[in-house]
Amino acid sequence: MSKLLEGRVAIVTGAGRGIGRAHALELARHGAKLVVNDYGVSNNGEKTDSPAHEVVAEIEAMGGEAVVNGADVADFEQAAALVQQAVDTFGGLDILVNNAGFVRDRMLVNATEDEFDAVVRVHLKGHFATLRHAAAYWRAESKEGRQRAARVINTTSGAGLQGSIGQVVYSAAKGGIATMTLVAAAELGRVGVTVNAIAPVAKTRMTEGAFDTSAMALPEDNSPIVAWLASEEAGDVTGRVIEVDGSVVTVENAWSHGPSRDAGGRWEAEKVGPALRELLAEAPTPEPVYGA
Repeated sequence: MSKLLEGRVAIVTGAGRGIGRAHALELARHGAKLVVNDYGVSNNGEKTDSPAHEVVAEIEAMGGEAVVNGADVADFEQAAALVQQAVDTFGGLDILVNNAGFVRDRMLVNATEDEFDAVVRVHLKGHFATLRHAAAYWRAESKEGRQRAARVINTTSGAGLQGSIGQVVYSAAKGGIATMTLVAAAELGRVGVTVNAIAPVAKTRMTEGAFDTSAMALPEDNSPIVAWLASEEAGDVTGRVIEVDGSVVTVENAWSHGPSRDAGGRWEAEKVGPALRELLAEAPTPEPVYGA
């Protein structure tokens, strides 16, 4: 096994299949002790059997340590118990990889309130709940003089950064995760915590129904980047969103300030159009919305 993460304790959510499973196995190969969380849902969020036990068995077969957790990460109390399980089982927590999620794709005019609530709940609240409880633990440790070199890796998406036709709710939730990452990084740096996000491109259950996945990378192609971001070596990298597309790694730079104009006072409506068109001509062309 690699020594990159030796002795470090990690939680990976949604780790029963796909990208989450690949992350858990990769972290274990580098020496991390794992809490393998998987609630057990189908691609559209319906409850099924969780394969988390199989992932734990794979980790143990390679000589690693891991335990199963079946929490619903969007349930605030269950998320707290998930963090506590890592502490009680392995003596602490160093790494949180937020990955759990599902899709219910609809065009805007067909999306329902229930679908909105379900997708935002599992993606956005599911990231918030685990991060909130992990952050409280790390702050308490810091106050007691036991500051940990803690790492959070969230999971956003190109859909949340550039938009994706037919995925209005999923895109909104993933965009929220990217912004949450920036704020959490700024707030938690003082207690030794870095917070980054990846936007993985991979052939999974979630992408196979939405896109042509024949040329897409495999889930495990994203995991080495997560392993390094989870290491103590990555202490100077925080507040970043990184897209991983096979062998290509891109640091995203969304929503940064572009060209501007100062009217010198309150804008007159008649002058807005010409000025704004000049600014738009100077601004970089945005990435296309997926599916456009």
